[in-house]
Amino acid sequence: MHSYLVLRLYGPMASWGEVAVGEQRPGAPHPSRSALLGLLGAALGIRRDDEAGQQALGAGYRFGIKLLSAGLPLRDYHTVQWPDLPKKFSYATRRQEMRAPDRLNTILTSRDYRCDSLYTVAIEATADAAYDLAALGAAIERPVFVPYLGRKSCPLALPLNPRLESFPSLKAALDSRDDETLIPEDRHHQSACLRPDRLARYYWDARMDSAGMPVTLRQTRHDEPLSRRRWQFDTRQENVYLAEGRQ
Repeated sequence: MHSYLVLRLYGPMASWGEVAVGEQRPGAPHPSRSALLGLLGAALGIRRDDEAGQQALGAGYRFGIKLLSAGLPLRDYHTVQWPDLPKKFSYATRRQEMRAPDRLNTILTSRDYRCDSLYTVAIEATADAAYDLAALGAAIERPVFVPYLGRKSCPLALPLNPRLESFPSLKAALDSRDDETLIPEDRHHQSACLRPDRLARYYWDARMDSAGMPVTLRQTRHDEPLSRRRWQFDTRQENVYLAEGRQ
């Protein structure tokens, strides 16, 4: 038996950023490791500029994800003002960037979102975890900073409702919340977007043991935080299981 902290993620919009170059800000259909670590950091009150705290957070937890409903994709187009970058000089703040109107350029950018997506997340603590799963669950219920789904413009629509339990496998932990009613039934206002997809999809860190399911494929994700200050990320291996029918 293994201990997992299991929670649910749902919101009208979510954004799980992938590798971003230039004007394109693509997003994945399921949460990135960096986004989930950011959610835990917000709950625990670990600031973004706390490099040691961020490093300890990354070393302490691993995640398994069940994608229940992929939702609908949304691409947001908007314009952004961006200054020229002089040689051997960097702007300290956004305000400083905007003080040079003669150097400002306007670029068109796009950002990807998911609408009405639903996930179950199982958190596993490593031997290096600074907080055990019970303390982490308590912090999630009373977060220091407001948690969100990838971007600040993507608030939670339902409580995370963390539950700490022991399960024989990661799959058992991820399946344990399937029968929960997320929203009270109302025959006049029933959201079809919250119905599970026909194909259940599971994603988990390749370093996690006792998955309890076969590996359909393995993919590389560039979402392992190295330095929040320098905005650097490393690659990691993620296992994927595509189940037949609803699980």
